[in-house]
Amino acid sequence: MIMDLKEIQNLIKFVAKSGASEVKLEMDDIKITIKTGSDNDHAMVHQVPMQPNQMVQQQAPTQPAVTSQAPTVTTTVSEDSKYITIKSPIIGTFYRKPSPDKPVFVEVGTEIKEGDVLCVIEAMKLFNEIESEISGKIVKVLVDDSSPVEFDQPLFLVDPS
Repeated sequence: MIMDLKEIQNLIKFVAKSGASEVKLEMDDIKITIKTGSDNDHAMVHQVPMQPNQMVQQQAPTQPAVTSQAPTVTTTVSEDSKYITIKSPIIGTFYRKPSPDKPVFVEVGTEIKEGDVLCVIEAMKLFNEIESEISGKIVKVLVDDSSPVEFDQPLFLVDPS
C-alpha cells in the first residue's frame, strides 16, 4: 500500500495538531516517521520500503513553537535563467504582509539581503516569518496573498546578481 501525497499531508497535520513530538508508522511496504517540535520545528516524512510489519508508535506530546523558518533555496535548472527559487519551508497560509493594514514585505524589484523577512506563513495559528537566506532582487512573487502553500512550494524568484 503506497500512501499518496494528500494522505501523508493529512497525517502530518493530524500529528501536528495532536501535539506529539514524533510518530512512526510502519505498514506493509512503507515506513513513515513524522517529527515535530525538533530543532527544525517542522514535520519530516521519510518513506522507505520495508518488510511486512504493522506497527504504530507515539511518543510524549510537546507543543511546537515556531517563530522563524529558513526557506529552502534552490537554483533553477533552465540554462537561460540565472534566478534562484525560494521555497516554502512549511505547510500553511502565505501572507505578503505582517497584518492587513501594513504594507507588503517585498515587491517585485525589491533588493533583499540575508535575514530580510520575505513573507509570513501561518501554520496552526502560529505566524512564521520566512527570512531570506540569500541576497539579490525579487524578480517574481509566485504565490497570491492569503493562499495555502505546501512544503517546498516555490514562493519567490530572486536574481542573485
